Amino acid sequence: MTDSLGYRMKFGVIAPSTNTSVQPEFDSMRPVGVTNHFSRILIPDNPVHSDDDFNKLMDDIRASLMDSVDSVMTCSPDYLVMGMSAETFWDGLEGSVELEKRVEARAGVKVAMGSDACQAALRQFGDIKRIAVITPYMPVGDAQVNRFFTDCGFEVAAIKGLKCPSPMLIAHESEQTLRDAIIELNDPSVEAIVQVGTNLAMARLAGIAEFWLDKPVIAINTATYWWALRQNGINDKIQGYGSLLSHY
Repeated sequence: MTDSLGYRMKFGVIAPSTNTSVQPEFDSMRPVGVTNHFSRILIPDNPVHSDDDFNKLMDDIRASLMDSVDSVMTCSPDYLVMGMSAETFWDGLEGSVELEKRVEARAGVKVAMGSDACQAALRQFGDIKRIAVITPYMPVGDAQVNRFFTDCGFEVAAIKGLKCPSPMLIAHESEQTLRDAIIELNDPSVEAIVQVGTNLAMARLAGIAEFWLDKPVIAINTATYWWALRQNGINDKIQGYGSLLSHY
């Protein structure tokens, strides 16, 4: 029998336990007949004030990642969505491919990752080459994001790392802060702006900014959910989050 609410698609989603943005943003984009079922990567909300602290955060995520996959698979989702992003960019394109293989092998279903989703989203807008990126990370995380996009053939003109002081506090960054970051990065030579870090709540703002700047502004939660839907043949057009979901 088909799931009564998720009769079109049942997504399993994994996200850090400290993350309070990705779940409401994913749910706000959810078409009728698609359901999202979250499993939490259990991590402490330790302070992050340096690259060493950020590396420790990544170690905490890696230690619990596969347990969260095992947990969500008990509800038999059709597909897995990574509601966390830093690890999907780590070690560049090669590292992203390897992570995808490991997660899919563990889950037994296909997976959408933020790294794949962002590059796929950028390619929807034509031959974009020069981008700028907003992150909540420390410089060590920004370097990994730069490496990934460079591996994929993009030129990263600038990265604005917000250096958020803990994983939970990423969600406390205001739309005004994110707006100011977009304005700072909006060099005329930049063809698109990308935001990574799934606990930064930027899905709504990205759609507004895209309209005023007349260039793609891609929020990772929007890109990841769009990618998960389209990879599964769900082509519903969803308004309010920019042209990626409303036109592609």
